[in-house]
Amino acid sequence: MAKKGNRVQVILECTEHKSMGVPGVSRYITVKNKKNNPERLEFKKFNPILKKVTLHKEIK
Repeated sequence: MAKKGNRVQVILECTEHKSMGVPGVSRYITVKNKKNNPERLEFKKFNPILKKVTLHKEIK
């Protein structure tokens, strides 16, 4: 039987892209452990539409 863990799949979305009004969306999917990291994740990831590294925050 598989264990029911604390790991959940989360979506990271670019914050700069939304504020600039450029069409399209930059999103990444990753997993996190809810027990160790209850707060929302923030990573600097590459945005292929803007062609630079931007801040991506976890969305619900």
